[in-house]
Amino acid sequence: MPKVNGTGAFDFKRPGTAEYRVDSLNSITLEEIQRHKLTKIAAANWAKTGDSKAAAAAAFNPLLVKEIYETDLLVKSGQKTVPLHRVMILEVSQYLENYLWPNFDPDTASFEHVMSMILMINEKFRENVAAWMCFYDRKDVFKRFLERVIRLKEEERTLSIAEKTNYLLFMINVFQSLEDEIVSETVMKLVNLKLWHCLSFGRFQMELCLNPNLIKKWKKMTKRVAKEDKKQGEPFEPTTAIEVRFLRSLIEEFLKVWKGEIFYEHLQLGLNFYYSEFNVLDILFVYFDYSLSCRFLRPVVADVAVVSKCHLSALYNHEKGRLFSQLVDLLQFYEGFEIDDHTGTQLSDDNVLVAHYYRLQAFQLLAFKKIPKLRELALANIGSIHKRADLSKKLSVLTLEELQDLVCNKLKLVSIHDPWAQKVDFLIEVMVSFFEKRQSQKEAINALPLYPNELIMWDESLVPSINYSGEGCLALPKLNLQFLTLHDYLLRNFNLFRLESTYEIREDIQEAVPHLLAYINNEGETAFRGWSRMAVPIKEFKITEVKQPNIGEVKPSSVTANVTFSISSYKAQIRSEWNALKEHDVLFLLSLSPSFESLSAEETAKSSVPERLGLKFVRGCEVIEIRDEEGTLMNDFTGRIKRDEWKPPKGELRKVTVALDTAQYYMDITNVAEKGKEDVYGTFNILMRRKPKENNFKAILESIRDLMNETCIVPDWLHNIFLGYGNPSAAQWTNMPDLLDNIDFKDTFLDADHLRESFPDYEVCFLSSDGTEIEHPVPPFRMKLLKALKSNTHALPGNKMSTLSAVDDVHMADQHSVRERLIVEAYIPPDPGPYPQDKPKQNSVRFTPTQIGAIISGIEPGLTMVVGPPGTGKTDTAVQILNVLYHNCPSQRTLIITHSNQALNDLFEKIMQRDVPARYLLRLGQGEQELATDLDFSRQGRVNAMLVRRLELLQEVERLARSLQLPEDVGYTCETAGYFWLLHVYSRWEQFLAACAQNQDDPSFVKDRFPFNEFFSNTPEPVFSGQSFEKDMRAAHGCFRHLKIMFQELEECRAFELLKSTADRANYLMTKQAKVVAMTCTHAALKRKDFLQLGFKYDNLLMEESAQILEIETFIPMLLQRQEDGYARLKRCILIGDHHQLPPVVKNMAFQKYSHMDQSLFTRFVRLGIPYIELNAQGRARPSIAELYNWRYRDLGDLPYVREDPIFHKANAGFSYEYQLVDVPDYKGRGETAPSPWFYQNEGEAEYIVSVYIYMRLLGYPASKISILTTYNGQKLLIRDVINRRCVPFDFIGPPSKVTTVDKFQGQQNDFILLSLVRTRFVGHLRDVRRLVVAMSRARLGLYVFCRRSLFEQCYELQPTFQSLLKRPDKLALCRDEVTQYTQRAVGETGRQIHFVSGIEEMAAIAHQVYEHSAQIDLVLNAHEQDNLNGVSSAAVPPVNGMEAHQGSSSNTQSQTDDLMDTDNGNAPPEGSTNDETNKERHADGGENGDASERSSKNASKMEE
Repeated sequence: MPKVNGTGAFDFKRPGTAEYRVDSLNSITLEEIQRHKLTKIAAANWAKTGDSKAAAAAAFNPLLVKEIYETDLLVKSGQKTVPLHRVMILEVSQYLENYLWPNFDPDTASFEHVMSMILMINEKFRENVAAWMCFYDRKDVFKRFLERVIRLKEEERTLSIAEKTNYLLFMINVFQSLEDEIVSETVMKLVNLKLWHCLSFGRFQMELCLNPNLIKKWKKMTKRVAKEDKKQGEPFEPTTAIEVRFLRSLIEEFLKVWKGEIFYEHLQLGLNFYYSEFNVLDILFVYFDYSLSCRFLRPVVADVAVVSKCHLSALYNHEKGRLFSQLVDLLQFYEGFEIDDHTGTQLSDDNVLVAHYYRLQAFQLLAFKKIPKLRELALANIGSIHKRADLSKKLSVLTLEELQDLVCNKLKLVSIHDPWAQKVDFLIEVMVSFFEKRQSQKEAINALPLYPNELIMWDESLVPSINYSGEGCLALPKLNLQFLTLHDYLLRNFNLFRLESTYEIREDIQEAVPHLLAYINNEGETAFRGWSRMAVPIKEFKITEVKQPNIGEVKPSSVTANVTFSISSYKAQIRSEWNALKEHDVLFLLSLSPSFESLSAEETAKSSVPERLGLKFVRGCEVIEIRDEEGTLMNDFTGRIKRDEWKPPKGELRKVTVALDTAQYYMDITNVAEKGKEDVYGTFNILMRRKPKENNFKAILESIRDLMNETCIVPDWLHNIFLGYGNPSAAQWTNMPDLLDNIDFKDTFLDADHLRESFPDYEVCFLSSDGTEIEHPVPPFRMKLLKALKSNTHALPGNKMSTLSAVDDVHMADQHSVRERLIVEAYIPPDPGPYPQDKPKQNSVRFTPTQIGAIISGIEPGLTMVVGPPGTGKTDTAVQILNVLYHNCPSQRTLIITHSNQALNDLFEKIMQRDVPARYLLRLGQGEQELATDLDFSRQGRVNAMLVRRLELLQEVERLARSLQLPEDVGYTCETAGYFWLLHVYSRWEQFLAACAQNQDDPSFVKDRFPFNEFFSNTPEPVFSGQSFEKDMRAAHGCFRHLKIMFQELEECRAFELLKSTADRANYLMTKQAKVVAMTCTHAALKRKDFLQLGFKYDNLLMEESAQILEIETFIPMLLQRQEDGYARLKRCILIGDHHQLPPVVKNMAFQKYSHMDQSLFTRFVRLGIPYIELNAQGRARPSIAELYNWRYRDLGDLPYVREDPIFHKANAGFSYEYQLVDVPDYKGRGETAPSPWFYQNEGEAEYIVSVYIYMRLLGYPASKISILTTYNGQKLLIRDVINRRCVPFDFIGPPSKVTTVDKFQGQQNDFILLSLVRTRFVGHLRDVRRLVVAMSRARLGLYVFCRRSLFEQCYELQPTFQSLLKRPDKLALCRDEVTQYTQRAVGETGRQIHFVSGIEEMAAIAHQVYEHSAQIDLVLNAHEQDNLNGVSSAAVPPVNGMEAHQGSSSNTQSQTDDLMDTDNGNAPPEGSTNDETNKERHADGGENGDASERSSKNASKMEE
């Protein structure tokens, strides 16, 4: 990267997902790990790998635990609290699982033993792997372990700062695992009513007076505790109980650390080391998240006066105390949160204001009666005393003794025994904090700018850098299991989404700005030597209009500006990108002012990022319109410019009219007027844009803010569950009112046996419509759900683990009981009509009993959660729910939401194959063009289809009129057609029915007298036979049904006839016509305001991929409609997903690890124990491959299809096994490399995989059936480089179907998967079992995993999979005698001649040999073809199958062959290097800015997936 003059040297590469701190990335190698003494100790004592058999026989040695802790784990000095590398080595060797936990005795375990377990559990949380899994074998002992940990601080040994930090971090991790029953029972004892024993007497009295309903509970609780103490022979001393003292002692210790003079001592020692004390606040935040604990904790926090004491701390206003002050402000916010503690209801702004006035009034009355010095305050109006400054001034007249009497005795706000009560400023601070008027949450949010500015972007405590390790405390909200109110839920999501967007914008700025090469020219002005694709210099910036504020506001109602810039220096492609700017696009205005001279190395190290960039200000804006050099409007979608009048833009200058953020503008102008600061809006010189797909944050934030300003109504049946309270099963359909008792299953069941199989616990009895029993029933079937069926669903609680034995016990019990009868009606559907298009489309999927349970649950009201493991037919189940729901509730409308366009299109294409008319389907968003159909399901496409259909139907009406010998003008409009239906068609039908009732004995009567015979004369088959009156009458009803539907469609087209504008027609279609509306979650959030304005309504919500969707993006689609009379219209919510696969993508690790922003609503519901139905039969992969991941699911089996279809029984030609782990040794003396932080590559695995791919292609495997996956973006780019060099130049090889990361391939599949795991030192983020499940479940027929065996076989979390993989040889086993893709060998047969590949070089040589062999066969075939042309027989030549991939390959020269096979030819580019092809790929994949030099600055900085 060229050095940026005026900004100093700085690495502006886009960082990726961090696993470890930057300074620890390259400090340890695999050899060092293997030589490390801890590795040797593990091998001798507890490691259970194949090389360490002695460990099993080694006895437990507590002195060894003590020695390891004191020499390797205890940090005695320095800035770190944990020796990360040594902890990782111990954790990988399963120190906890194999040594510490099996030998833990709560009575005899040493302090070092307990602390070692704490460190190991913290490391699991840091690595984001299951932490409590190994403790389930001894639950009672684990509870005693937790009790021992809680009492640890009472032991004689004093904890060091590092030990205390690790202790607090462990407690935070415990508090955030409350869904785990073995954790919650012990931890929740720390915050209950018993905690109030630690309150001062005055505060205790006040709390009971305010909540008299608690007095009875208090007395009952006290008696119970006294009785328990008496039984144990102990004196009743509730204040000494650990549950009472624990939190208060933590708080008091925390306050001591930051007390005035002590703080300055810490400042000398190094302030960062003492920031670990902030974890105490983090513990309080976690408890404030839960309503049950918040109600008991808030009085304790108020009694200790934590916030007031922190306000008076020297650190609060210190330059290094920004994080501290933000944490204190956050604590103050939740201490005063707008909620009624004891009812759990949210307080409105009016409620809060009335309570504030009541408090001040009571205080004024007290002051008037008892405190003469405060007479002025007592007589003042409330508006003059509720501000902090005014109140402080009036209270300052009191002496210390008077303040103590007022605060401690009269108001009882703090205890007189508190040492701080001897300070005047503290007592005044307590008073002011209690009585001042606080800004409401709604006011604060509305005053907040939606666009980030430079102050927020580079605030490390709000938007941390990528290398967050998961250890520190941050001033960020968290998404945990429960929320206080809906407002609390929205507020947390608003802040996190805003900050995550800020982080992404910050990265884009740091990426674009350096390429502009800003400098100061001779005139002293900022100029630019370089250029950037995403940023352009501004020619002119001018504010054009500032409108008056709305009533009750101070900020302007709108601020608009004109920005002029030139695109003359850009090439055509980039010009077109700038020309594509349109209304509502978000742009950023930057002010660059670099220093005149370059910063020195020392200055660079001390400077902030904006200083290095020369960046002064950042402001966001939204495009209103864009015009070309001649002032012509561009990209207008409002209809002001008609399509035929559109002309390409002229000139090189562009003028964009933008709307500025009014809240930010008001703040900036106020700063100029009151503080004399620089006018921001006169300094802008750069306009920056972002990629459209990443730039929708503003609309989503607006949607969240609008929800906060509305009376947000979630359906009553969902409200408590959504917040995480109440009965988890309350919203399950079995507990809901207004159920559908009679369900028409339509084509759900393929035959009667299918229905019987679906209800194995019932005796199914088939009846006809008249109540008689049927021996040979045929579908469709109708069913009345029994009460027993309602209570015996397939749903299981989300946080309970079922076992096969338990299920078997239930079935055994059922065998000995009398089975209940299930009455099913087999009815004959009406004749659909005489034409082929009248016949309904039929389902062909044989649904499993679990899928049937999901379908029943989905069509009934309430919440349905379906967990769909890979390949279990989630989409088919969802489509059948929609199909049955449409036919049972035809008047209801359903909204479909997915995460990706691909999933939405898959779902939509299957809906079109069901019996749901196309006119009722609508697909919104940008991905509609990718639908694999000739029909257009966009709004405009559906409008056009309706207009075309109208003309077709009117022609049919004219034909009908001619057949009845009536004038044809009845088909002029839909309205005239409606009159024609009533006057001539329906009347004739009624006359015909009356005549038929009197002539039922005449078999030919229907045929002779049917009034529409001539109209139906063009049917493919004769309509009537004349042999049977009943059959002909049924056919007549079918014909009339055809006519009725035809006129019904015309009536639906009538609105499109009356509405003239395209927009009105499209809006009518969406709000009235469509019964099934589909869109992505992003589109729903972006267009919510539009949906509300149009009056969009829906009754049912079905959400696919819901485990991949952010919490807030799941919530917004539930509220895309206005409430009706204060009630929510939503009747059903169907969530389909898989929480065992990867979660939503959150780029910033702090928001992911600390704030849990990557938690989906689906996963949270599962953690809360809400029942879900887990599909239990997969139809994607060979059963043997499915065993690699089915251990992660409850009872995942296989569909009969994968056990019976021949394709799953045939072996993979050329390979001895259908799946295998291939151990890849060091290549050129290296394993994994990281040319830049988090950019992991493994050249050996890349070359090996590409050689195997070439081998498969030469055998005849189609490239479209092979995908190459890896776990890191760095490896993905390296593999693509190798493929570009070794495969792409040769047509008969070519690239595979996809080379991508495991994360990007989620939701997709292929027949053959080649997987590279990359890492050779530490397992990395594959320890997240969800990523492993995705990686193992993508292959249908063949899976070959390339990795370092010695590393992955030790990983505890991945053992079930790797134990299966390692039952087979770890050398790639080939069948060299198979030279085509066809084989008769059955799967499981390894072949007559197994060849084990020794390594990378041999695999390349084998591919070379196969190529030469195939080339020789081609030469022979060509020779025989020539002989055939000359009349020579070729009967003796055997056919060569499977060589379709390389016809003509014999024409390649030997040098080309060497290029193809030689892994060293040209050498794979060294790590971090690049070539032109790689640059092009990277640009296509990521859309980077600028030219090759600009792109190259990012090559080594792709995020770890």
